[in-house]
Amino acid sequence: MEIKPIRNEQDYRDALRRAEALWDCRESSPECDELDVLATLIEAYEREHYPIDLPGPVEAIHFRLEQQGKDRRDLIGIIGTGPESTKSSVASALSPCG
Repeated sequence: MEIKPIRNEQDYRDALRRAEALWDCRESSPECDELDVLATLIEAYEREHYPIDLPGPVEAIHFRLEQQGKDRRDLIGIIGTGPESTKSSVASALSPCG
């Protein structure tokens, strides 16, 4: 097992290739230990070099609706019981222009 830090894109690509080669390793084997260490190094490199911002609440709702093949009109049954100002705020935030 030759583990080294991931310092640049070439190291990152090499680590990904090695991890892929080890993917079906036997549990508790030295290869599986190597894969665990590589996964940790890859995750740290990706967190630093390829950060993913969390969505805001409106983007999260849009995404979930899209996943389910729905649009903002489908929320009427869900948000229809609150105060008018709340329903209006949510509908406004979810509108294509909002």
